[in-house]
Formats: sequence, C-alpha cells, structure tokens
Amino acid sequence: MEIIHIDMDMFFAAVEIRDNPELGDKPLIIGAKPTERGVVSTCNYVAREFGIRSGMSIKEAYRLCPHGVYMHPDGRKYIEASRIVRKIWGDYTDLIECISLDEGFLDVTGSVQLFGGALNIAQEIKRRVREDTGLTCSAGIGYSKTSAKLASEEKKPDGLFQILNADELRELIIDRSIRIIYGIGAKTEEKLNKFGIKTVRDIYNNRDLVLRILGNYGQQLIDLADGIDHRKVTLPEPNLSLGKETTFQQDVTDRDFLRDILRLLARKLSFNIRLDELFATTVTLKITFGDMKKITRSKTANATDSGADIYKAAAELLGKVEPHPIRLIGISLSGFTNSPNTQMTLLDNAAEIKKSAKIGSVTTHLQRQYGLEAIKSASELKSQNRFKKKK
Repeated sequence: MEIIHIDMDMFFAAVEIRDNPELGDKPLIIGAKPTERGVVSTCNYVAREFGIRSGMSIKEAYRLCPHGVYMHPDGRKYIEASRIVRKIWGDYTDLIECISLDEGFLDVTGSVQLFGGALNIAQEIKRRVREDTGLTCSAGIGYSKTSAKLASEEKKPDGLFQILNADELRELIIDRSIRIIYGIGAKTEEKLNKFGIKTVRDIYNNRDLVLRILGNYGQQLIDLADGIDHRKVTLPEPNLSLGKETTFQQDVTDRDFLRDILRLLARKLSFNIRLDELFATTVTLKITFGDMKKITRSKTANATDSGADIYKAAAELLGKVEPHPIRLIGISLSGFTNSPNTQMTLLDNAAEIKKSAKIGSVTTHLQRQYGLEAIKSASELKSQNRFKKKK
C-alpha cells in the first residue's frame, strides 16, 4: 500500500490568522473566553510555547497565558476550508478516510502511476492547499496508516516526510517515548512505566512483559512498534447523528430564552444537513440540569431538512420537561436519508411543499456562498436579537 496522511497545521487558529494576520505573532487560543466554561479546541504555535494544548480547560490556559487572544470557533469558516481541502484530496484518489475536519488518510496505491508517485501527489496537494485556502498542511507518506501518520508528524508545520518500510519506522522511533505508538494513552503509559517500559526500545526488549501486563492489547502495540499495521484506509460510515449544543455561564430557567436557543441551534443544524443533501427523521433534545443530571428526549417523524421543523420538534420536547435550572441544552439529528422523495415538511399541500423546497434550495445556495448569516427568517432574526440582548 502507498498511503498519504494529511494534517492541516493548527487548523482553526490558522484560518483565523489567515483572515487577520495581526494575530500571527500573538498567543491565539480557540475555544472560549477566559470567563466562560469550555476547553481549548486548538491554538497556534506561539500559544503552545506557554504549555497550552488542545483539550485543556480554558481556565487553565488563561492561568498559563493571561495575555493570549481568546476566541470562539467560527465553524462556518472551518467547514468551508475543510470542504476545499477534501475536494483537492478527491482529485487524486477515491479512497479517503477523513478523521476530522483537518486530517485524513489517502490510499493512493491505485493512482501513483497516473500522478507520478506518492511523493509528487503529496507535493501537489500541499501546493494546491496553500494556493486555494491560504493554509499549510503537513504530509506523511508511508506503507501503512501508522507509518504515514508518524511521517506527517515528523516535520510539522508545513512538513513532508516519508517512511517507506518497517526498518525505517523502527529506526526512527526506537528511542522515542512509548506515547508515539498509536493506542498508547496516558493510562497505558502509566501501566508500562511502572515496569520501567518508557521508550519503544524498552518494548522491543521486554515483549513478554508487555504481553503479561496488557494481554492481547499488548500484542497489538508490539506489532505497531514493529511497523506491522494491516489496517486499510476505509470510507467512513454515514454520520449516525449530528448535534449542536450550548453551555450557559449561569443556569437558565427562562423558557422563552431556551426556545430562542433551540431555534438558533436548529438553524445551524438545518444548514449543515442541507449542505450534505441529507434529511433527518429523528430529533433529540439534550439537557444537562444545574445539578449535572442529564436527560435526552427524542421524536421521530417524517424526514426533514427544515430548521422550522427541527425547532418545532425540539421545542415540543422541551415543553414536556419539568422546569428546573438548565446548564446545557442541545439538539441532535439522526435517522438520516439522502432521498428527497422521503421529505415531508409540516406543509400538507403539494404545491406549497414544492414552493418550500425551492425556497430552501435558494437559501442554501446563498448561505453556501455568503455564509450562514446571509439570510434568516423573521423568527430566527428575533431569536438572535433576543439572545444578543440576554448575553
């Protein structure tokens, strides 16, 4: 196999710096504001020099870097950049396993002859990503998924590296921390460290001990350390669910405000599934109360991509929930279908349904071109204005 792993460099932060170059030399942290609940989604390399990492609480990040620039993520911009990047990938192979918005594996085994080899493909992808998005990515070329992933991490940012066989892989990682091996997280590292196994070399020298400590899982890790990885690049299964949620800085009891939030969440979800030409049959309301008790309530009906329908179902479910202070509220969609013939909106008249579908198509086109805020209904505008006043 010939596999390329592409990883966009500090993706969210890079998009913000591209759009505002003055942020480039400042510690930039994407996730939440210092006074809010939340975690770091990503940060630039300047911020990482202060010890900030993805997944860290915003409060901890602020303790480490109080002078940093803290921003909320702008999902619309990141999704659009990701779509451009993935389209570029698709010009070189159909076998693409997207790990996230900014990362994926490409199996180019069947197309290397057409495009002059894996190295040339990786170089072309890097060039086109820079030209079409103004962003950089790191590319790794390998004989397996593990080797390609390790290669892409070797020369970040904006790097290009190859690991062409198991001997090269073992030579590269032999004196690295065991955390370099896919599947070894903090807990597994702690278990192995107790027995003096801290580097990959220690794994090579203590194979039987690793097996006694971790059993069958230990054999998997030994194989990966040896450069043995038969996993194939697989096309992802369709999303089982898609959700949006809001966490409040103070617990909320105002039902009108909660309905405004649901309307805005429904609007974002509708936009996302319309971009993918999907329709959802199940709407699920997710709530975390002030005492941290969590509940979900679901409703299944005719498939829809309408924000109004999604909101109506979620608001109906909220109306059946006992009034208690709410810390988090969200909506998720599931039961997806891509057949327009199954779509039935709240309208009964066939002519009205056709008219509604046409309006939806025009709305999607405008929002795809100019962003989600380009067009909104009167009720959505009212909810947005009330939300801004309430903040």
